[in-house]
Amino acid sequence: MKKRYSYLIRPIQIILDVLIINIIVYAIYDKEYLNISFISYITVFWLLISYFSGFYKIYRFSRILRIFTLLFRQFLLFTLGYFAYFGIFKEGEIVHNQFLILASITISISLVKLISLIVLKKYRALGNNFRTTIIVGFDDSSKNIIKLFKSKSNLGYKYLGFFSSKMYKNKDYLGNIENVFEYATKNTVDEIYCSLTSLNKDQIKSINKFAIDSNIILKLIPNSTELYSKNQNIEYYDDALLVLNVNKLPFEFAENFYIKRIFDIFFSLFVIIFILSWLMPILWILVKLESKGPLVFKQGREGIKGKEFICYKFRSMEINEQSDKVHATKNDSRVTKIGAFLRKTSMDELPQFFNVLLGDMSVVGPRPHLESLSLEYQKDVDDYLKRHIVKPGITGLAQVSGYRGEIKRKSDIKNRVRLDIFYIENWSFFLDLKIILQTVLNVFKGEEKAY
Repeated sequence: MKKRYSYLIRPIQIILDVLIINIIVYAIYDKEYLNISFISYITVFWLLISYFSGFYKIYRFSRILRIFTLLFRQFLLFTLGYFAYFGIFKEGEIVHNQFLILASITISISLVKLISLIVLKKYRALGNNFRTTIIVGFDDSSKNIIKLFKSKSNLGYKYLGFFSSKMYKNKDYLGNIENVFEYATKNTVDEIYCSLTSLNKDQIKSINKFAIDSNIILKLIPNSTELYSKNQNIEYYDDALLVLNVNKLPFEFAENFYIKRIFDIFFSLFVIIFILSWLMPILWILVKLESKGPLVFKQGREGIKGKEFICYKFRSMEINEQSDKVHATKNDSRVTKIGAFLRKTSMDELPQFFNVLLGDMSVVGPRPHLESLSLEYQKDVDDYLKRHIVKPGITGLAQVSGYRGEIKRKSDIKNRVRLDIFYIENWSFFLDLKIILQTVLNVFKGEEKAY
Protein backbone atom coordinates (compact mmCIF):
# COMPACT_ATOMS: atom_id res chain seq x y z
CA MET A 1 0.00 0.00 0.00
CA LYS A 2 1.42 3.38 -1.05
CA LYS A 3 1.60 5.93 1.75
CA ARG A 4 1.17 9.32 0.15
CA TYR A 5 0.79 12.46 2.19
CA SER A 6 1.32 15.10 -0.50
CA TYR A 7 -2.46 15.39 -0.87
CA LEU A 8 -2.49 17.07 2.58
CA ILE A 9 -0.21 19.93 1.49
CA ARG A 10 -2.88 21.83 -0.43
CA PRO A 11 -5.64 21.65 2.25
CA ILE A 12 -3.10 22.74 4.89
CA GLN A 13 -2.08 25.73 2.75
CA ILE A 14 -5.73 26.74 2.28
CA ILE A 15 -6.49 26.49 6.01
CA LEU A 16 -3.30 28.41 6.87
CA ASP A 17 -4.11 31.26 4.47
CA VAL A 18 -7.67 31.56 5.80
CA LEU A 19 -6.31 31.65 9.36
CA ILE A 20 -3.81 34.38 8.39
CA ILE A 21 -6.61 36.52 6.92
CA ASN A 22 -8.78 36.18 10.03
CA ILE A 23 -5.89 36.63 12.49
CA ILE A 24 -4.76 39.84 10.76
CA VAL A 25 -8.28 41.30 10.89
CA TYR A 26 -8.48 40.42 14.58
CA ALA A 27 -4.93 41.62 15.43
CA ILE A 28 -5.37 45.05 13.84
CA TYR A 29 -8.61 45.28 15.82
CA ASP A 30 -10.73 47.82 14.05
CA LYS A 31 -14.33 47.61 15.20
CA GLU A 32 -15.43 48.37 11.63
CA TYR A 33 -14.08 44.98 10.57
CA LEU A 34 -14.79 42.83 13.60
CA ASN A 35 -18.14 41.65 12.30
CA ILE A 36 -19.31 38.39 10.82
CA SER A 37 -20.36 39.87 7.48
CA PHE A 38 -16.90 41.33 6.67
CA ILE A 39 -14.91 38.29 7.83
CA SER A 40 -17.28 35.89 6.03
CA TYR A 41 -17.16 38.01 2.86
CA ILE A 42 -13.37 38.15 2.52
CA THR A 43 -12.94 34.48 3.52
CA VAL A 44 -15.50 33.19 0.98
CA PHE A 45 -14.23 35.60 -1.69
CA TRP A 46 -10.65 34.43 -1.13
CA LEU A 47 -11.66 30.77 -1.48
CA LEU A 48 -13.72 31.44 -4.63
CA ILE A 49 -11.04 33.35 -6.52
CA SER A 50 -8.33 30.90 -5.44
CA TYR A 51 -10.42 28.06 -6.91
CA PHE A 52 -11.04 29.77 -10.24
CA SER A 53 -7.52 31.23 -10.56
CA GLY A 54 -5.79 27.95 -9.62
CA PHE A 55 -3.87 29.68 -6.82
CA TYR A 56 -3.17 26.42 -4.99
CA LYS A 57 -2.35 24.34 -8.09
CA ILE A 58 1.38 24.24 -7.48
CA TYR A 59 3.34 21.07 -8.17
CA ARG A 60 6.82 19.87 -7.29
CA PHE A 61 8.04 20.80 -10.78
CA SER A 62 6.36 24.26 -10.82
CA ARG A 63 8.68 27.13 -11.74
CA ILE A 64 9.30 30.09 -9.42
CA LEU A 65 7.95 32.40 -12.14
CA ARG A 66 4.59 30.61 -11.90
CA ILE A 67 4.52 31.23 -8.13
CA PHE A 68 4.93 34.98 -8.61
CA THR A 69 2.36 34.97 -11.43
CA LEU A 70 -0.19 33.23 -9.19
CA LEU A 71 0.51 35.64 -6.31
CA PHE A 72 0.08 38.67 -8.55
CA ARG A 73 -3.16 37.38 -10.11
CA GLN A 74 -4.63 36.28 -6.77
CA PHE A 75 -4.00 39.57 -4.96
CA LEU A 76 -5.12 41.65 -7.92
CA LEU A 77 -8.50 39.91 -7.85
CA PHE A 78 -8.61 39.90 -4.04
CA THR A 79 -7.93 43.65 -3.93
CA LEU A 80 -10.82 44.33 -6.33
CA GLY A 81 -13.18 42.19 -4.26
CA TYR A 82 -11.86 43.65 -1.00
CA PHE A 83 -12.64 47.24 -1.99
CA ALA A 84 -15.94 46.15 -3.54
CA TYR A 85 -17.11 45.34 -0.01
CA PHE A 86 -16.72 48.96 1.03
CA GLY A 87 -18.31 50.18 -2.19
CA ILE A 88 -21.36 48.00 -1.57
CA PHE A 89 -21.74 48.13 2.22
CA LYS A 90 -19.90 51.34 3.18
CA GLU A 91 -21.00 53.50 0.23
CA GLY A 92 -17.44 54.28 -0.83
CA GLU A 93 -16.41 55.45 2.63
CA ILE A 94 -12.66 55.19 3.43
CA VAL A 95 -12.41 53.53 6.83
CA HIS A 96 -9.46 53.62 9.22
CA ASN A 97 -6.98 50.71 8.81
CA GLN A 98 -8.60 49.69 5.51
CA PHE A 99 -5.30 49.71 3.60
CA LEU A 100 -3.29 48.34 6.54
CA ILE A 101 -5.37 45.16 6.62
CA LEU A 102 -5.01 44.59 2.87
CA ALA A 103 -1.25 45.24 2.90
CA SER A 104 -0.76 42.92 5.89
CA ILE A 105 -2.70 40.09 4.26
CA THR A 106 -0.80 40.47 0.98
CA ILE A 107 2.67 40.52 2.58
CA SER A 108 1.96 37.76 5.12
CA ILE A 109 0.45 35.24 2.69
CA SER A 110 3.13 35.94 0.06
CA LEU A 111 5.94 35.39 2.57
CA VAL A 112 4.34 32.24 4.00
CA LYS A 113 3.84 30.81 0.49
CA LEU A 114 7.43 31.47 -0.60
CA ILE A 115 8.96 30.29 2.70
CA SER A 116 6.85 27.09 2.72
CA LEU A 117 7.94 26.38 -0.86
CA ILE A 118 11.62 26.79 0.07
CA VAL A 119 11.23 24.63 3.19
CA LEU A 120 9.42 21.92 1.21
CA LYS A 121 12.16 21.85 -1.42
CA LYS A 122 14.82 21.56 1.30
CA TYR A 123 12.82 18.77 2.93
CA ARG A 124 12.61 16.90 -0.37
CA ALA A 125 16.32 17.44 -1.02
CA LEU A 126 16.96 15.42 2.15
CA GLY A 127 15.16 12.43 0.61
CA ASN A 128 11.67 12.96 2.02
CA ASN A 129 8.25 13.29 0.39
CA PHE A 130 9.48 11.73 -2.86
CA ARG A 131 7.75 10.09 -5.81
CA THR A 132 9.32 6.89 -7.16
CA THR A 133 9.68 6.92 -10.95
CA ILE A 134 10.63 4.55 -13.75
CA ILE A 135 11.36 5.38 -17.39
CA VAL A 136 10.14 3.25 -20.32
CA GLY A 137 12.24 3.79 -23.44
CA PHE A 138 15.81 5.06 -23.60
CA ASP A 139 16.53 7.93 -25.98
CA ASP A 140 17.77 11.53 -25.82
CA SER A 141 14.50 12.84 -24.33
CA SER A 142 14.33 10.21 -21.60
CA LYS A 143 18.04 10.71 -20.84
CA ASN A 144 17.29 14.37 -20.15
CA ILE A 145 14.52 13.42 -17.71
CA ILE A 146 16.84 10.92 -15.98
CA LYS A 147 19.55 13.58 -15.70
CA LEU A 148 17.03 15.98 -14.17
CA PHE A 149 15.80 13.43 -11.59
CA LYS A 150 19.38 12.67 -10.55
CA SER A 151 20.59 16.27 -10.36
CA LYS A 152 17.54 18.03 -8.89
CA SER A 153 16.85 16.20 -5.64
CA ASN A 154 14.72 19.10 -4.34
CA LEU A 155 12.02 18.18 -6.88
CA GLY A 156 11.35 15.06 -4.84
CA TYR A 157 11.66 12.32 -7.47
CA LYS A 158 13.38 9.02 -6.67
CA TYR A 159 14.51 7.50 -9.98
CA LEU A 160 14.50 3.67 -9.90
CA GLY A 161 15.73 2.85 -13.43
CA PHE A 162 14.65 2.43 -17.03
CA PHE A 163 13.26 -0.23 -19.38
CA SER A 164 14.16 -0.57 -23.03
CA SER A 165 13.66 -2.97 -25.93
CA LYS A 166 17.46 -2.96 -26.28
CA MET A 167 19.76 -4.46 -23.65
CA TYR A 168 22.16 -2.11 -21.80
CA LYS A 169 24.99 -2.72 -19.37
CA ASN A 170 23.96 0.49 -17.61
CA LYS A 171 23.35 -0.13 -13.88
CA ASP A 172 19.96 1.60 -14.18
CA TYR A 173 18.72 -0.87 -16.80
CA LEU A 174 15.81 -2.86 -15.29
CA GLY A 175 14.83 -5.04 -18.25
CA ASN A 176 12.91 -4.99 -21.51
CA ILE A 177 9.56 -3.23 -21.94
CA GLU A 178 7.54 -6.38 -21.19
CA ASN A 179 9.12 -6.45 -17.69
CA VAL A 180 7.52 -3.11 -16.73
CA PHE A 181 4.28 -4.67 -15.46
CA GLU A 182 5.95 -7.27 -13.25
CA TYR A 183 8.41 -4.74 -11.81
CA ALA A 184 5.74 -2.12 -11.08
CA THR A 185 3.54 -4.77 -9.43
CA LYS A 186 6.30 -6.00 -7.10
CA ASN A 187 7.75 -2.56 -6.29
CA THR A 188 6.29 0.75 -5.18
CA VAL A 189 6.11 2.86 -8.33
CA ASP A 190 4.33 6.23 -8.23
CA GLU A 191 4.94 7.49 -11.77
CA ILE A 192 5.82 5.91 -15.13
CA TYR A 193 7.42 8.06 -17.85
CA CYS A 194 7.12 6.69 -21.39
CA SER A 195 9.13 7.92 -24.36
CA LEU A 196 6.81 8.39 -27.35
CA THR A 197 9.67 7.89 -29.80
CA SER A 198 10.61 4.50 -28.31
CA LEU A 199 7.16 2.92 -27.95
CA ASN A 200 4.37 2.13 -30.40
CA LYS A 201 0.68 2.93 -29.85
CA ASP A 202 -0.22 -0.56 -28.60
CA GLN A 203 2.55 -0.46 -25.99
CA ILE A 204 1.45 2.98 -24.79
CA LYS A 205 -2.15 1.77 -24.62
CA SER A 206 -1.31 -1.33 -22.56
CA ILE A 207 0.90 0.66 -20.16
CA ASN A 208 -1.83 3.29 -19.81
CA LYS A 209 -4.43 0.62 -18.91
CA PHE A 210 -2.02 -0.95 -16.41
CA ALA A 211 -1.29 2.46 -14.84
CA ILE A 212 -5.00 3.21 -14.39
CA ASP A 213 -5.71 -0.19 -12.83
CA SER A 214 -2.66 0.10 -10.54
CA ASN A 215 -3.26 3.73 -9.48
CA ILE A 216 0.03 4.83 -11.04
CA ILE A 217 0.47 8.22 -12.73
CA LEU A 218 1.47 7.92 -16.39
CA LYS A 219 3.39 10.71 -18.14
CA LEU A 220 4.63 10.86 -21.70
CA ILE A 221 8.02 12.14 -22.86
CA PRO A 222 7.31 13.62 -26.30
CA ASN A 223 9.30 14.37 -29.39
CA SER A 224 9.53 18.17 -29.30
CA THR A 225 8.73 18.44 -33.02
CA GLU A 226 5.28 16.80 -32.71
CA LEU A 227 1.87 18.34 -32.04
CA TYR A 228 -0.28 17.01 -29.22
CA SER A 229 -3.95 16.66 -28.28
CA LYS A 230 -5.81 19.24 -26.23
CA ASN A 231 -6.62 16.44 -23.78
CA GLN A 232 -2.97 16.25 -22.71
CA ASN A 233 -1.60 18.77 -20.24
CA ILE A 234 1.82 20.16 -21.12
CA GLU A 235 4.23 20.48 -18.20
CA TYR A 236 7.74 21.90 -18.10
CA TYR A 237 10.37 20.45 -15.78
CA ASP A 238 13.24 22.78 -14.89
CA ASP A 239 11.99 25.35 -17.49
CA ALA A 240 13.21 23.30 -20.47
CA LEU A 241 12.04 19.68 -20.47
CA LEU A 242 8.59 19.06 -21.96
CA VAL A 243 6.40 16.33 -20.47
CA LEU A 244 2.79 15.42 -21.28
CA ASN A 245 0.47 14.66 -18.37
CA VAL A 246 -2.05 11.97 -19.39
CA ASN A 247 -5.79 12.49 -18.88
CA LYS A 248 -6.02 13.61 -15.27
CA LEU A 249 -9.46 12.69 -13.94
CA PRO A 250 -11.56 15.41 -12.29
CA PHE A 251 -11.54 13.64 -8.92
CA GLU A 252 -7.73 13.61 -8.84
CA PHE A 253 -8.09 17.30 -7.94
CA ALA A 254 -8.77 17.55 -4.21
CA GLU A 255 -10.95 20.66 -4.57
CA ASN A 256 -13.44 18.74 -6.76
CA PHE A 257 -13.70 16.01 -4.13
CA TYR A 258 -14.45 18.60 -1.40
CA ILE A 259 -16.99 20.46 -3.55
CA LYS A 260 -18.86 17.22 -4.24
CA ARG A 261 -18.73 16.11 -0.60
CA ILE A 262 -19.95 19.44 0.78
CA PHE A 263 -22.84 19.44 -1.70
CA ASP A 264 -23.69 15.82 -0.75
CA ILE A 265 -23.84 16.72 2.95
CA PHE A 266 -26.09 19.75 2.54
CA PHE A 267 -28.36 18.13 -0.06
CA SER A 268 -28.82 14.93 1.97
CA LEU A 269 -29.51 16.92 5.15
CA PHE A 270 -32.16 18.91 3.28
CA VAL A 271 -33.92 15.74 2.07
CA ILE A 272 -33.69 14.01 5.46
CA ILE A 273 -35.00 17.01 7.43
CA PHE A 274 -37.68 18.32 5.08
CA ILE A 275 -38.90 15.12 3.35
CA LEU A 276 -37.96 11.92 5.18
CA SER A 277 -38.79 13.32 8.64
CA TRP A 278 -42.54 13.25 7.86
CA LEU A 279 -42.62 10.70 5.02
CA MET A 280 -41.06 7.79 6.95
CA PRO A 281 -43.84 7.52 9.62
CA ILE A 282 -46.51 7.51 6.87
CA LEU A 283 -44.72 4.84 4.82
CA TRP A 284 -44.06 2.76 7.95
CA ILE A 285 -47.83 2.47 8.49
CA LEU A 286 -48.59 1.72 4.81
CA VAL A 287 -45.82 -0.88 4.42
CA LYS A 288 -46.71 -2.61 7.71
CA LEU A 289 -50.40 -2.82 6.78
CA GLU A 290 -49.59 -4.75 3.59
CA SER A 291 -46.77 -7.08 4.60
CA LYS A 292 -44.67 -8.20 7.53
CA GLY A 293 -41.10 -6.99 7.90
CA PRO A 294 -39.13 -3.77 8.48
CA LEU A 295 -39.75 -0.49 6.65
CA VAL A 296 -36.10 -0.15 5.64
CA PHE A 297 -34.44 -2.95 3.68
CA LYS A 298 -30.67 -3.34 4.18
CA GLN A 299 -28.47 -4.89 1.53
CA GLY A 300 -24.72 -5.22 0.97
CA ARG A 301 -23.52 -3.35 -2.11
CA GLU A 302 -20.14 -2.58 -3.65
CA GLY A 303 -18.86 0.92 -2.95
CA ILE A 304 -15.73 2.95 -3.67
CA LYS A 305 -12.65 0.78 -4.33
CA GLY A 306 -14.93 -2.28 -4.27
CA LYS A 307 -15.50 -2.11 -0.49
CA GLU A 308 -18.87 -3.40 0.66
CA PHE A 309 -21.27 -1.13 2.54
CA ILE A 310 -24.86 -1.50 3.77
CA CYS A 311 -27.24 0.19 1.35
CA TYR A 312 -30.66 1.36 2.65
CA LYS A 313 -33.94 1.25 0.71
CA PHE A 314 -37.62 1.35 1.60
CA ARG A 315 -38.76 -2.28 1.47
CA SER A 316 -40.80 -2.81 -1.68
CA MET A 317 -41.00 -6.63 -1.68
CA GLU A 318 -42.25 -9.45 0.47
CA ILE A 319 -39.41 -10.95 2.52
CA ASN A 320 -37.72 -13.50 0.21
CA GLU A 321 -34.45 -15.42 -0.11
CA GLN A 322 -33.70 -14.20 -3.66
CA SER A 323 -33.38 -10.48 -2.82
CA ASP A 324 -29.57 -10.64 -2.68
CA LYS A 325 -29.25 -12.62 -5.92
CA VAL A 326 -31.90 -11.58 -8.42
CA HIS A 327 -32.92 -8.11 -9.70
CA ALA A 328 -36.59 -7.19 -9.77
CA THR A 329 -38.28 -8.03 -13.09
CA LYS A 330 -41.39 -6.69 -14.75
CA ASN A 331 -44.57 -7.89 -12.93
CA ASP A 332 -42.37 -9.45 -10.24
CA SER A 333 -44.61 -11.36 -7.81
CA ARG A 334 -42.37 -10.40 -4.89
CA VAL A 335 -43.21 -6.70 -5.22
CA THR A 336 -46.03 -5.44 -2.98
CA LYS A 337 -48.67 -2.90 -4.07
CA ILE A 338 -47.17 -0.07 -2.08
CA GLY A 339 -43.75 -1.34 -3.21
CA ALA A 340 -44.76 -1.01 -6.86
CA PHE A 341 -45.67 2.64 -6.22
CA LEU A 342 -42.38 3.27 -4.41
CA ARG A 343 -40.40 1.76 -7.29
CA LYS A 344 -42.39 3.58 -9.97
CA THR A 345 -41.68 6.93 -8.31
CA SER A 346 -38.13 5.94 -7.20
CA MET A 347 -39.15 6.78 -3.63
CA ASP A 348 -37.71 3.44 -2.48
CA GLU A 349 -34.24 4.97 -2.97
CA LEU A 350 -34.80 7.89 -0.55
CA PRO A 351 -33.23 6.19 2.53
CA GLN A 352 -29.94 6.19 0.61
CA PHE A 353 -29.60 9.85 1.57
CA PHE A 354 -28.55 8.44 4.96
CA ASN A 355 -25.82 6.53 3.07
CA VAL A 356 -24.78 9.82 1.47
CA LEU A 357 -24.62 11.57 4.84
CA LEU A 358 -22.53 8.71 6.26
CA GLY A 359 -20.12 9.01 3.31
CA ASP A 360 -20.77 5.60 1.71
CA MET A 361 -22.55 7.09 -1.30
CA SER A 362 -22.89 10.31 -3.25
CA VAL A 363 -26.05 11.94 -4.59
CA VAL A 364 -24.79 11.38 -8.15
CA GLY A 365 -22.54 8.54 -9.29
CA PRO A 366 -22.57 5.02 -10.75
CA ARG A 367 -25.32 2.89 -9.19
CA PRO A 368 -23.99 0.32 -6.65
CA HIS A 369 -24.32 -3.34 -7.67
CA LEU A 370 -24.60 -6.54 -5.67
CA GLU A 371 -21.22 -8.24 -5.29
CA SER A 372 -22.50 -11.44 -6.95
CA LEU A 373 -23.72 -9.52 -10.00
CA SER A 374 -20.60 -7.33 -10.06
CA LEU A 375 -18.35 -10.38 -10.42
CA GLU A 376 -20.49 -11.51 -13.36
CA TYR A 377 -20.37 -8.09 -15.06
CA GLN A 378 -16.57 -7.89 -14.74
CA LYS A 379 -16.25 -10.88 -17.07
CA ASP A 380 -18.41 -9.28 -19.77
CA VAL A 381 -17.41 -5.60 -19.65
CA ASP A 382 -13.96 -4.11 -20.14
CA ASP A 383 -12.98 -1.36 -17.67
CA TYR A 384 -15.91 -2.30 -15.38
CA LEU A 385 -13.71 -1.75 -12.30
CA LYS A 386 -13.23 1.91 -13.22
CA ARG A 387 -16.68 2.47 -11.69
CA HIS A 388 -15.11 1.88 -8.28
CA ILE A 389 -12.90 4.98 -8.58
CA VAL A 390 -15.75 7.12 -7.16
CA LYS A 391 -18.53 6.62 -4.65
CA PRO A 392 -21.74 5.04 -5.98
CA GLY A 393 -24.71 7.37 -6.38
CA ILE A 394 -28.43 7.47 -5.73
CA THR A 395 -28.84 8.55 -9.33
CA GLY A 396 -26.43 8.74 -12.24
CA LEU A 397 -25.90 9.57 -15.89
CA ALA A 398 -26.72 6.00 -16.95
CA GLN A 399 -30.01 6.06 -15.00
CA VAL A 400 -31.29 9.33 -16.47
CA SER A 401 -30.25 8.08 -19.93
CA GLY A 402 -32.62 5.12 -19.70
CA TYR A 403 -30.20 2.40 -18.50
CA ARG A 404 -31.68 1.43 -15.15
CA GLY A 405 -33.36 -1.55 -13.58
CA GLU A 406 -33.26 -5.05 -15.03
CA ILE A 407 -30.30 -6.19 -17.15
CA LYS A 408 -31.77 -8.23 -20.04
CA ARG A 409 -28.89 -8.13 -22.52
CA LYS A 410 -25.12 -7.69 -22.31
CA SER A 411 -25.52 -4.43 -24.19
CA ASP A 412 -27.55 -3.05 -21.25
CA ILE A 413 -24.70 -3.36 -18.77
CA LYS A 414 -22.11 -2.31 -21.37
CA ASN A 415 -23.99 0.90 -22.10
CA ARG A 416 -24.49 1.53 -18.40
CA VAL A 417 -20.77 1.15 -17.70
CA ARG A 418 -19.90 3.27 -20.74
CA LEU A 419 -21.98 6.16 -19.39
CA ASP A 420 -20.66 5.66 -15.86
CA ILE A 421 -17.07 5.96 -17.10
CA PHE A 422 -17.98 9.00 -19.22
CA TYR A 423 -19.38 10.61 -16.04
CA ILE A 424 -16.20 9.86 -14.06
CA GLU A 425 -13.92 11.24 -16.78
CA ASN A 426 -16.02 14.35 -17.46
CA TRP A 427 -17.43 15.24 -14.03
CA SER A 428 -18.36 18.79 -13.17
CA PHE A 429 -20.56 20.30 -10.49
CA PHE A 430 -22.99 21.50 -13.16
CA LEU A 431 -23.18 17.98 -14.64
CA ASP A 432 -24.31 16.75 -11.20
CA LEU A 433 -26.99 19.46 -11.06
CA LYS A 434 -28.17 18.55 -14.56
CA ILE A 435 -28.46 14.84 -13.63
CA ILE A 436 -30.38 15.67 -10.42
CA LEU A 437 -32.81 17.90 -12.33
CA GLN A 438 -33.29 15.22 -15.02
CA THR A 439 -33.94 12.63 -12.29
CA VAL A 440 -36.71 14.78 -10.77
CA LEU A 441 -38.26 15.35 -14.21
CA ASN A 442 -38.14 11.59 -14.96
CA VAL A 443 -40.00 10.86 -11.71
CA PHE A 444 -42.94 13.04 -12.79
CA LYS A 445 -42.74 11.93 -16.41
CA GLY A 446 -42.51 8.25 -15.51
CA GLU A 447 -39.94 5.71 -16.63
CA GLU A 448 -40.56 2.49 -18.52
CA LYS A 449 -37.98 0.49 -16.52
CA ALA A 450 -38.98 1.82 -13.10
CA TYR A 451 -40.34 -1.48 -11.71
